[in-house]
Amino acid sequence: MHIHRLEKIWLIFGIAMLITFLTVVGVGAFAQGMQPPGTHRHTVDPETVDKTAPFDKPGLKKVGDNEYEAYMLAFAFGYSPGKMEIPVGATVTFHITSKDVVHGFQIPGTNVNMMVMPGEVNQLTYKFTKPGEYLVLCNEYCGTAHEMMQTRIIVK
Repeated sequence: MHIHRLEKIWLIFGIAMLITFLTVVGVGAFAQGMQPPGTHRHTVDPETVDKTAPFDKPGLKKVGDNEYEAYMLAFAFGYSPGKMEIPVGATVTFHITSKDVVHGFQIPGTNVNMMVMPGEVNQLTYKFTKPGEYLVLCNEYCGTAHEMMQTRIIVK
């Protein structure tokens, strides 16, 4: 079988790129110690999450100088707490989980965007530098009244 010279060049180039890609991924995975999430997971029982601390009293808790932790619970067509007030310049670490289905947690105009899964506690840190009212939306379809699912963060 005869293969044209240009076809041979493209085959060699393609195989070289595949080997390069696999080498980079292999070095990243093994030599640099990258691992899939699992060792630092925080889980809760989704059936009893609203009775389990700290999600039994969701809200904002001060942990340092202008540092806060926000514990939130997503449920069918709502978030708990209904709204939160945060000081301007505060750094907030959101801890959120769901007690029923997969939800989303997005604050438009910021880089806050998480998928909220039942039993998994997701966390993300964000610094609120501008005052105003921020709308929190669910961006994962969760049922018939999904578009009504929201809460508000007021930064003063």
